[in-house]
Amino acid sequence: MEKKKSQTDPRVIRTRQLIKNAFVELLEEMDLQKITVNRLAERATINRVTFYLHYRDIPDMLEKMADDMIEDISMIVFNELLAHDSSKEGSWRILEHLLEHIAEHKKFYKSMLASRKVPIFRERLSMFMKDVLISRLERSENEPHAITNAVKKDIFVWYESSALIGTIISWLQHDIPYTPSFLAEQFSFLHYRWVHDKD
Repeated sequence: MEKKKSQTDPRVIRTRQLIKNAFVELLEEMDLQKITVNRLAERATINRVTFYLHYRDIPDMLEKMADDMIEDISMIVFNELLAHDSSKEGSWRILEHLLEHIAEHKKFYKSMLASRKVPIFRERLSMFMKDVLISRLERSENEPHAITNAVKKDIFVWYESSALIGTIISWLQHDIPYTPSFLAEQFSFLHYRWVHDKD
């Protein structure tokens, strides 16, 4: 993935960033249905032809922006998975780096995730998180813990992904009142206490 990004023409990256920034700004001002290619191009200081060199239309732009979001997040998560084990501290570090990325791009994620105007971004993130959780559960099948006997795996995945995404959304909606490190530690504490407490 890093290779793919590095091979992209810097001019293409710059233009797409201009379009993305313009879209986020317009979404704060109006409903999605009112955002047109003309408005986007004007706000991004490009012409319509340039827009169509990158995207077929607004829905295609949203699909590709969602793809880019998941690519960025997956790079963080899987790079960290390679660097850390599945211990409490390892999971905390993975989440901390993910939250740092979200905080760094707060304006984008607040518009795309914390708003219900563009559901594709929340849906894609939910699918991704479920896939990660399923993968981690499959790798740790031989490790005994309370969740294996107490709760069905699909219910656990639904619960964990919804809890994490809901927490991130609330964190964004409240204008990031806690540091990524503190929030990751808190979430990790809640997760491991619930999963491993057999009392």
